[in-house]
Amino acid sequence: MINEETFLGSVQDVNGTTVSVSLSKESLTGFVYIDGQGYRIGQIGSFIRIPIGFTDLFGIISQVGASSIPENKTENQPNGNRWMTIQLIGEGQRTGMFQRGISQYPTIGDEVHLISEKELERIYGQPNKPYFVKLGHIANAESIPALIDVNKLVTRHSAILGTTGSGKSTTVASILNALSNDKNYPSARILILDIHGEYSQALHDRAEIFKIGANKTAKYKENELYIPFWALNFNELCEMSFGEFNNEKDRNIILERIQKYKESSLKNYPKNGANIDALSVDSPIPFNLNKLWYQLYLETFGTYYKSNSGKPYDNLAYEVDSNGKELVGDAENGIPPIFKNPKNDAGDPEKINYLPSSLNIGKQLSLLGSKLRIPRYDFIFKPGEWSPEEDGKVSKDLDSLLESWIGCSKPITIIDLSGVPNDILNTIIGVVLRILYEALFWARDLAQGGRHRPLLLVMEEAHIYLNDLFKGIASRTVQRIVKEGRKYGIGAMIVSQRPSEINSTILSQCGTFFALRLTNATDRGHITAALPDNLDGLTNMLPILRTGEAIILGEAVKLPMRTLIQAPPKDKRPDSQDPIIYEDTPNPVEDSQHTGGWGIPMEEHPVYEELAETWRAQNPHIERLINNLNQKIMERKSVSSSNIQSIGYDSSSETLEVEFLNGGIYQYFDIPEQVFEKLMGAGSHGKYLANNIKGKYRYSKV
Repeated sequence: MINEETFLGSVQDVNGTTVSVSLSKESLTGFVYIDGQGYRIGQIGSFIRIPIGFTDLFGIISQVGASSIPENKTENQPNGNRWMTIQLIGEGQRTGMFQRGISQYPTIGDEVHLISEKELERIYGQPNKPYFVKLGHIANAESIPALIDVNKLVTRHSAILGTTGSGKSTTVASILNALSNDKNYPSARILILDIHGEYSQALHDRAEIFKIGANKTAKYKENELYIPFWALNFNELCEMSFGEFNNEKDRNIILERIQKYKESSLKNYPKNGANIDALSVDSPIPFNLNKLWYQLYLETFGTYYKSNSGKPYDNLAYEVDSNGKELVGDAENGIPPIFKNPKNDAGDPEKINYLPSSLNIGKQLSLLGSKLRIPRYDFIFKPGEWSPEEDGKVSKDLDSLLESWIGCSKPITIIDLSGVPNDILNTIIGVVLRILYEALFWARDLAQGGRHRPLLLVMEEAHIYLNDLFKGIASRTVQRIVKEGRKYGIGAMIVSQRPSEINSTILSQCGTFFALRLTNATDRGHITAALPDNLDGLTNMLPILRTGEAIILGEAVKLPMRTLIQAPPKDKRPDSQDPIIYEDTPNPVEDSQHTGGWGIPMEEHPVYEELAETWRAQNPHIERLINNLNQKIMERKSVSSSNIQSIGYDSSSETLEVEFLNGGIYQYFDIPEQVFEKLMGAGSHGKYLANNIKGKYRYSKV
């Protein structure tokens, strides 16, 4: 035997990549020492090697005990229940070079050896190589860093999967912190679709944040999110604004009108790369949607005085208000005109008829008109400097939009979609992804194209919009990205708690998996089916993983590894922690860094009007809070405390602002100035806050 210490047994059966091993009598204790390090024999998920000449085959222990006995040996088993099942995963030279797949199989009688920590380090470790990033360490070998190959991670796609509370968001934050290291990757380019607004807190120092209703004076800079409606293709625009059409004729009418408006705009303001002959209704050319809506509204609902001379459009029959002013509406603000009802009474000289050739798209125009008036849709229908004037002129074009998203000075861009109305969320995600994909696809040979500066797209809560039940644009676009994106430098990172609900095509194209704790058998089955290796034994471990522990396997790692992810500092973690019911601290009164929970008394007169306000506004921040912040930045003073970082006060609005050491910032309302002064002068700021402010005054998180 080559090494008595590491020898486990010999091969007795080979079936494809599954090998059955009979353990030797010498390993009866189940515990061995190698180079002073103790190892338990037969641990599920541990590695073994099978020496064959100058090559070592590597495998993972997936099963131990009587159930591992090959069927043809169940009746005559010389070694009782001392068997192991191994899944082969790759091979390597004795120099330590490892490669996936095997060029030869073991045969009966080949020796099977335990892999020591030194051998693992030789296989795993190349921490000095800049294309490897460290995410933590191997779970059963703290001295071995968990290294991920950036080249394989980004463009070969990846998936981070785990049940709620398993540490998904923290794992994503750790990966993105490593990938955005400006020393190793000064030109990194990452874009996050943040559905719930979790990542701004964790990555604000290295990310540009785009958000609907951006707070310009927040703790970290936020930019207003705009997605110009004219950058959408025709199908997307119809889904977003007009809804479904009754028939193809009505749809074609809208198509032809938009085509004409874009042609007119292009004639007025020519653009490089676009010409009238090649222009299509899907071309991203600015045009005035409000003007189009108003004109179609006239044609659909308009009435005119038939008895008057002249053309019908010169004699429109508007209603009048109490001052005798015609109610002609306002195209810019989405206010429709109001027309008189038709009348053809025999004795009445005033005849009013509908306009000739009136359209039958009233329902669609009413829907679009309501969206043009609702502020929640302004980010798309009134996109700031990307809003076209009546003739199609815009202050900013697509180049500035793309530059702000993927060309900013910071390596990460966060698209915070928490303020997007649910009815258009799927479409908006699809639009953002399509715009980015098409831009990088056509610019593939340019310096800022995907081939020369790849883009990583991180898709949080992917099961919401990549579900098999949805045939929307988001799912179709991501399927295209995972199939073709590698060739054009566009990589996808899918993050989800329900892998069973994600389109199977998308999941099967992911080359690397970060599998955290998963208790649902259906979800585990989908991961097993999508894995690039025959590693059923490892997926059976998923229900017992600790929080923040992941099994990483696939193309970005040399060997599958059970890893403890190194979490970022507490103030740099995503805002996705569970709400505190009762805080468990040595001194809950003074050391608490939370304002709520069941252990803190409620204020005497809760204000539920503010709860209704946030619901109606579809915005978690109440108007009072926003106004305070927009008037001026609250100046806070650092204090010496075990739980409070700084305190500020605005006397004009009687608003107290407290920043805790964990990064949370809260504003308390209607705080008398003398209470603030006592708080600042107290021997224990945390104790005074807990005894005199918490539970007595209402508050809101900033």
